[in-house]
Amino acid sequence: MTTPINVLMLGASYGSLFATKLALSGHDVTMVCLPEEEQLINREGTLIRLPVRGLDNPVEIRSTTLAGKVSACSATAADPSAYDLIVLAMQEPQYSVSGVKSLMQRVAQSGLPCLSIMNMPPMPYLARLPGVAIQDLGSAFTDSDVWSAFDPKLVTLASPDPQAFRPPDEPVNVLQVGLPTNFKVARFDSDEHTKMLYQLQTDIENIRYDAGDSSIELPVKLKVHESLYVPLAKWLMLVAGNYRCVGEQQMQSIKDAVHSDLSLSKDVYEWVGELCRVYGAKDSDLVPFEKYATAAQGLQKPSSAARALAAGAKNIERVDKVVKTLAGIKGMQHQEVDAIVNRVDGWLEKNREPEPA
Repeated sequence: MTTPINVLMLGASYGSLFATKLALSGHDVTMVCLPEEEQLINREGTLIRLPVRGLDNPVEIRSTTLAGKVSACSATAADPSAYDLIVLAMQEPQYSVSGVKSLMQRVAQSGLPCLSIMNMPPMPYLARLPGVAIQDLGSAFTDSDVWSAFDPKLVTLASPDPQAFRPPDEPVNVLQVGLPTNFKVARFDSDEHTKMLYQLQTDIENIRYDAGDSSIELPVKLKVHESLYVPLAKWLMLVAGNYRCVGEQQMQSIKDAVHSDLSLSKDVYEWVGELCRVYGAKDSDLVPFEKYATAAQGLQKPSSAARALAAGAKNIERVDKVVKTLAGIKGMQHQEVDAIVNRVDGWLEKNREPEPA
């Protein structure tokens, strides 16, 4: 067993999946979350339901039974200096909330490496990409000041390809994994910090879970890549699928968004891929459309962005806006991408309207 890594995880929803994988491999994780989540997790731990190929029912993994410890705390109580690695697992708008924003300033001042598993790429990660001027992207972020004190060399991004959700009729410490794919992470600038990622990759790879009558390998791995551009592969999926769940009047599933007009989906997907290549990505960094379209067949729910808008959210992650802005800088434009941004803008404008007196 390698030396345990002490991880501070900002976010206890999607973050609990990655926290469970870390704890399974012997590392300790403290999740920053809301008071009701904090109390429940510290009392009962977390429960992850993970589908495993060859098994009829998902494997249920309780954090209280794992080699590493999973605990929770509030944003105000978190001391980043007590940890080895910070993981950013909240939705981007949440970082602008006062207590969390203050914590983010302490994280920036700590000088610790930060791994994001957000769909929305953090501004300091984008600053590592040659040719990207992050001052042009401020309007895509809920509060760009959150990121101003971060050293880009200390921030990297994983493509959060696994799909997971909290079942609406169960406690908030339960997470159901729908698509058990991998976190694909770009290296840090530093070899020392990248070595930590490779340690986590190996430790997670070596996990064998006791299923009673057998010891089984679990899906959802961490895959470290030397290329900065591998996490950009998620942009193609988000724009061609997740954001196209957002209709003028109602939402649709990712499956329907992709497969109701497969040729348009492929055109959007490949256009975003071309944009990534313009900024430096290679074909090997990206995922072929056919592979994504197959995976989308199993995504029967609207995306988290669509669900948030339908529930009245006044801010959501705007990867669609990042993509449109970066494209405009290079003189690229796509009619459907413009329409996506306009539909999302329309829902946000409606959600931000004052309540009638």
